[in-house]
Amino acid sequence: MRVVFAGTPAFARVALERLLAAGFEIPLVLTQPDRPAGRGMKLQASPVKQCALEHGIAVAQPRSLRLDGKYPEDATAAHEAILAAKANAMVVAAYGLILPQWVLDAPVKGCLNIHASLLPRWRGAAPIHRAIEAGDVQTGVTIMQMDAGLDTGDMLLMERLAIGTDDTTGSLHDRLATLGGRLIVEALELAACGGLAAEKQPADGVTYAHKIEKAEAAVDWALPAAVIERRVRAFNPAPGAATALAGEAIKVWAAHPEAARAAGVPGQVLSAGADGIRVSTGDGVLVLTELQRAGGKRLPAGEFLRGFPLVPGQVLDAAVKAAG
Repeated sequence: MRVVFAGTPAFARVALERLLAAGFEIPLVLTQPDRPAGRGMKLQASPVKQCALEHGIAVAQPRSLRLDGKYPEDATAAHEAILAAKANAMVVAAYGLILPQWVLDAPVKGCLNIHASLLPRWRGAAPIHRAIEAGDVQTGVTIMQMDAGLDTGDMLLMERLAIGTDDTTGSLHDRLATLGGRLIVEALELAACGGLAAEKQPADGVTYAHKIEKAEAAVDWALPAAVIERRVRAFNPAPGAATALAGEAIKVWAAHPEAARAAGVPGQVLSAGADGIRVSTGDGVLVLTELQRAGGKRLPAGEFLRGFPLVPGQVLDAAVKAAG
């Protein structure tokens, strides 16, 4: 089976590698244009592009796929490349561009999407983050037949995955990427022999995983400790939950709620030691166990305090600027 692959980040690279290992012919890869990254802000190829080049696969990086859009020359070149690929199917994983109808119609078997949630819950851009933030106890991967809507297509395969109480977006991302790679191989093998059945998404239970905004990472100490703790895990590794003291930004990478009543105003430090920094919240106490100063390293609470002492009574800032 010939498969065009469209994806950009590490999540998608895992799927591309699994498809190649399974023997699928990939004549063309679509991925986002190179972006500036790192301290030098040099242009950097996406993980998917890097993988494609390592395997000698042709790469297209259109800025848009709309033939009547802002970059018609990009879309026209991509259109010609996709048609020339003569693919049986297209696999899409975290690509980052909207697929117009001509793309959905190009492959014989259409476009299959690897979506990191149990649809219809968490349609949209950030399903992993939002599942952790909401306190979901399970998530999973849905292989979906793409249509013109936002993650509204028929479900082809689905597998559930438990969310651990210590899962971060980083750890859950890696497990879901592995699961997605396995399921897309299974889906294409079933499609090749006509054994892939489509199921409509249920009308009930639809939620949207809106894109993570940087300002959301600023810790709001007026929230309950349990809610803040979930956000700490949801925003790890990016953008990183952030607070501040006297104008200096502090990232919070790990924390846990404590079964104790809040004894101060929200954000007030109650105690600080090697076992953690206890902070009062809108409901309960949150114990911060891994932190980072601007420009510094992530450190356990005890080591952090040696370079940035905190004393009971100080109040951490909830200003949005702390997330910068």
